[in-house]
Amino acid sequence: MWSFIIRRLLYSIPIYLGILLLVMAALRINDPVNAYLGKHASQEQIDLKRREMGLDRPFLVQYGSFVANVATLDFEQPSWRYETKTVGQILRESAVPSLSLAIPAFVITTIVSIAVGLISAYFRGTLIDRALMTLIVLGMSVSVLVFIIFGQYFGAYWLKNRFGLNLFATGGYEPGLGRWAYYLLLPVLIDVVLAMGYDTRFYRAVMVEETTRDHVTTAIAKGASKPRLLFVHVLKNAMIPIITRVMISLPFLIGGSILLETQFRIPGMGKALIDAITNKDFPVIQAFTAMFAAVFVLSTILTDVLYALVDPRVRLS
Repeated sequence: MWSFIIRRLLYSIPIYLGILLLVMAALRINDPVNAYLGKHASQEQIDLKRREMGLDRPFLVQYGSFVANVATLDFEQPSWRYETKTVGQILRESAVPSLSLAIPAFVITTIVSIAVGLISAYFRGTLIDRALMTLIVLGMSVSVLVFIIFGQYFGAYWLKNRFGLNLFATGGYEPGLGRWAYYLLLPVLIDVVLAMGYDTRFYRAVMVEETTRDHVTTAIAKGASKPRLLFVHVLKNAMIPIITRVMISLPFLIGGSILLETQFRIPGMGKALIDAITNKDFPVIQAFTAMFAAVFVLSTILTDVLYALVDPRVRLS
């Protein structure tokens, strides 16, 4: 297994370096110094700023320096927007709020979606199945902004003013486990409702297909109990597509929270990336892109490893 992982990592290096190259080239199509200083800057100001930002060096030198920083995890370059902060500080400060929102939402969504998909597939065609799918489709049809507005109004403002219950904040963030529910539980619940629709429909389709297999028919004929039928014969044999869906979602955990972080004023990585793009803070954009690309590459390798662990027919060769 370790030889397979090492080979995959080596094969992924050129792809990863290509991603970094494309990102740096795309950010420099237009002169970033002119974009940063504005059209009224003098040539002397432009030249001085270009030297400060290190953009007076040849492009390949800049690229090599950035690759070396990524390889050594050295992100202590100054931010173009916050002169008193480094890129590493911005990454570290925004990582905790983002992960505090994204990981609980991801775990709850996955567990609930698989459970609902199992139930719906087992009772397919019945009233239970139709009711669950109707609710899922209704949830998918509503805009994310509607969920956010209704959640903030009824979950925070209305409860506080009508009943005096200050359960959730309409925005903001404070570190600490004791403050997590007050600031992040509401956006987590909204995220779960939004993501459940697409995940549940996928898992239901996988489970329905699995219930038509011969081994499930044989298990029913032998009198297997419902829990055994669902968790042993159906769920276990449907793990390959489930793992694929879960691992594909991993790289988008942070990006998927951008709108929630913006609307709830959570100082997470999604909001930091949007602020960096808005303010043309290229060092931050490059560092975030490098991190997202690394997560994507590692999740792809981990997917193949998990395939082999859950399915003995898969061999890492």
